[in-house]
Amino acid sequence: MRERIHSKVLILGAGPAGYTAAIYAARANLEPIMVCGPEPGGQLTTTTEVENYPGFPKGITGPEMMEEFRQQAERFGTVLHYDLGVKADLSQRPFTVEGESATYTGDTLIIATGASAKWLGLPNEQRLRLSGGGVTACATCDGAFYRNQDVVVIGGGDTAMEEATFLTRMCRSVHLIHRRDSFRASKIMQQRVLDSPKITVHWNREVVDVLGGDRVVGVRLQDTVTGAQEDLAVTGVFLAIGHNPNSPIFKGQLAMDEAGYLQTIPGSAATRVPGVFACGDVADKVYRQAVTAAGTGCMAAIEAERWLAEHA
Repeated sequence: MRERIHSKVLILGAGPAGYTAAIYAARANLEPIMVCGPEPGGQLTTTTEVENYPGFPKGITGPEMMEEFRQQAERFGTVLHYDLGVKADLSQRPFTVEGESATYTGDTLIIATGASAKWLGLPNEQRLRLSGGGVTACATCDGAFYRNQDVVVIGGGDTAMEEATFLTRMCRSVHLIHRRDSFRASKIMQQRVLDSPKITVHWNREVVDVLGGDRVVGVRLQDTVTGAQEDLAVTGVFLAIGHNPNSPIFKGQLAMDEAGYLQTIPGSAATRVPGVFACGDVADKVYRQAVTAAGTGCMAAIEAERWLAEHA
């Protein structure tokens, strides 16, 4: 017999948004249950050093921070289940999420499933990303570690333009790698990049390898027209080819934009389905920061508590 686990507040996802929602819901005596998903701690588990989260003046590693979040959530009574939600039914209350190991139901549902950065899929890229060796997907998070260094940004959309422009504030030079001969970014963002003396655009190029042992020392570029290859010496590689929100199990049940980001009522964490709330990166394609995710997790929990009080 498949185990069926019920809670007043069911939380999907164990990143900053989910943990913050759990802390608030648990302190309100709502006894939340959290389904942690495939990567407890979210994207921060692959971030070596976090220096821009308030309250940690000396910095803290991403995994250490998420461990602190977990302990705080459990301290107030959150029950964690290390399971992955594979199917959801939001057509009636209690809402149902089918996990790989059990079935979970909730009088309210807080979705904090996050988003996953897109990667090139190169073996050295993944090795150096996971070891903190100089491959990242967040200039705002990690740019300060590359002060007065040479870096590359990979991409051609608004995110790539924003990341490259941001990095000029601290890096000696920024190389923007794009596999086509024109950007898809907005004209104003393109112009900022093209006008910057610190940014060199490499058109019709793609990164086919990331070079380095313990740390990045360069990238290998290939001309997409001629096939010719060249090595470029850099110490940091910033991927800006987009994110995939972890929202497929809600397709057809919740409103989402063309990229799959869940849409909430403006100024709220509430979705259009009463009793269902979304927070963190699964609903945020603009900021994508731990601190903003935590803030919306707080919103979701408070709104869930109020919703339960009104619909008890």
